[in-house]
Amino acid sequence: MPPQWARDKKILLGVSGGIAAYKTPELVRAWLKQGCEVEVVLTDMGASLVSPLALATLIKRRVWRDKDLKSDDMGWTIPHISLSAWADALVVAPCTANVLRMAAAGDSSTLLGAVMLACEAPQIFFPAMNSRMWAHPATKTNAAALMSRGHRVVDPDSGPLACGYEGKGRLPSAEAILDETWYSLRADKDYAGRKVLVTAGPTREYVDPVRYMSNPSSGKTGYAIASEARYRGADVTLVSGPAHLRVPSGVTFIAAESARDMHDACMSALPDSDVIIKTAAVSDYRVKQFSPQKIKRGAASGASLTLELEQNPDIAFEIGHRKRPSQILVGFAAETQNVRENAISKIERKNLDLVAANDVATPGSGFASDFNSVEVFFAQQYGMTPRTFSGGKWEVASGILDSIAAILPGR
Repeated sequence: MPPQWARDKKILLGVSGGIAAYKTPELVRAWLKQGCEVEVVLTDMGASLVSPLALATLIKRRVWRDKDLKSDDMGWTIPHISLSAWADALVVAPCTANVLRMAAAGDSSTLLGAVMLACEAPQIFFPAMNSRMWAHPATKTNAAALMSRGHRVVDPDSGPLACGYEGKGRLPSAEAILDETWYSLRADKDYAGRKVLVTAGPTREYVDPVRYMSNPSSGKTGYAIASEARYRGADVTLVSGPAHLRVPSGVTFIAAESARDMHDACMSALPDSDVIIKTAAVSDYRVKQFSPQKIKRGAASGASLTLELEQNPDIAFEIGHRKRPSQILVGFAAETQNVRENAISKIERKNLDLVAANDVATPGSGFASDFNSVEVFFAQQYGMTPRTFSGGKWEVASGILDSIAAILPGR
C-alpha cells in the first residue's frame, strides 16, 4: 500500500482510442485497490476497444461518453465542469496522438477535450501509439506544449507494438501509471534538487556455482524509500540486491548481487549523491576460497564441511569516512538485542548522521514483512531526540525521509 497521503484520491481517467485501451480495467482495478474513487470519460473510439459496461461495473457508476456533453439527458449537468472540479488528478491513458493534439490545442469539441480544457487538477498524459507517430515532430511539439503549461507527458515504454513494429510506443504498466500519478499528486517536493542514493535488498556470497550465503531481506523498505523520495522530488538511484520487486518508475536502477558489486556501485554514485540511505542487508562475510565446481557431499555419513570466511568491505563505514560535510549518510541497524546501544555505537563507528534501528526478532516486524517498527537515532551534533515510526513500510519510509529532511543542509 502507498503512504496515507496517496490514498482516497479522486481519479478522473480519460480513455482514448488506442489499442492499449483494453488494459484500462486493470488500471482502474489498481486505483480502486488503493481506496481511490474513479470516474471514466471514454471516447467513442475508446468504446470500440474496451467495454463501457465492464468499466462501469468496476467503478460502480456510469461511464461518461461524448454524447453526454450536449445530450438532453445529461448535458444539463455540465459534465465537463463537474467532473474536472471533482478530480484530484486527470489521467489520460492511453493517450492517442489525436487526443494529445486536442489537449495542446485546447480543442473542446468532445467531452474529453472539454474536460482537459476545464480541469485545474494535475494532468498526466500517457501517450501510446506507433513508434513513428510518437517520434513525429508534430507529436513532439504537442507534448512540449503541454509540458510547458505544467502538465506531465510520460514517455511510452519500448517493446513490441500491436501494429507489428517494435519500438517506443507502449502504454506503461498499471503500477508505473500509479507511480506517476502519486508523483504528480505529491505537492510537497521537499527533496527537489537533491540526489538520493538508496541501497536495498540482500546480497549473495557464492560458495560454489550453486550455493550461496545470504539473508531474508525482501528489499521492501528500501524500495518504499526510493519511491517516496522520488515522489518528493528527489533524483533517485536505487542499488539493489536480488529483491524480486518491481523497480519504481522514474528511478535509476543498478542491480548488484554480491557485497563487492554493491560496494563498487555505491562508490561510483557517491560523489554526486546528497543523501545516502543504506537499507540493504549486506553480507558481512564471503568465503575466502570460492569453489569453481559444486562441492559434493562427503562420502561418510555425518561428514562435516568447514568454510573459511573473510570480511566483505564495510560500505557504510567507508562512505562515512569519505563523505563530504554536506552529505547525509543514513544507516540501518537490524538487531536482535540491545537495539539502542548498538544503534548509537553504529553512528559513532561509521560516522552516520542518523540510523534507523529495529528489532528483527519482534514477530511481524523487519525482514520479509509488510510492516515495520523503527526508532531513528541522530548523531549527537544535531541535538535531536529519537523518533519512532511504526506501520506499513510506506509509512515507515515516509517517517525516515521526514527525519532526514529535518537535518538536510539548507533547510
